[in-house]
Amino acid sequence: MTTRLHLICAAATASTAAVAFAADEPLDPRGRDSLARLAGRLPSCEVVLRSPARCAAETAEGLALDAKPEPALRDCDFGRWAGRSLAEVQAQAPEAVAEWLQNPRAAPHGGESFMDVMTRARAWMEGLLAVDGAVLAVTHALVIRAAIAHALGAGPEAFGRIDVAPLTRTRLSGVGGRWTLAALVPLKDDR
Repeated sequence: MTTRLHLICAAATASTAAVAFAADEPLDPRGRDSLARLAGRLPSCEVVLRSPARCAAETAEGLALDAKPEPALRDCDFGRWAGRSLAEVQAQAPEAVAEWLQNPRAAPHGGESFMDVMTRARAWMEGLLAVDGAVLAVTHALVIRAAIAHALGAGPEAFGRIDVAPLTRTRLSGVGGRWTLAALVPLKDDR
């Protein structure tokens, strides 16, 4: 039995452009414009899911996907940092930002740590190994980074070494109780 998992990073929001900690926000004009050219270019999948976040819902809609919300696909909870820029938080709490960036188990903002996101993503992915077929999910960069790290057998320390841009498609394959990374490409170039 083989599970093919296609993870689509949600389109750009104001937080993406501002290098800010995401809050539940809509797509920005650039994000919305990019979707029109991409609708209908994704593989047919038996299961289509999305994060409960507004940007994921708007991305799925823009891609003409009938996606069901899946709580495990939600973005990292940034606690009191949500909606604020990295520069602003770093200026007010440089030690907390340094701790968060260096320690994958730290959550000085009162939300989730990188390890928390990885644990959530791992549990969700392990449940998918029972699916024989294709699953497509619209989610967030940190969740996709966690999925890639899990597939590669890397720990949460790998988060800072994986970059996932808006509308990147990550393909993973699950077989025999383990995951492998098949591809990581911008959706616009994915044929």
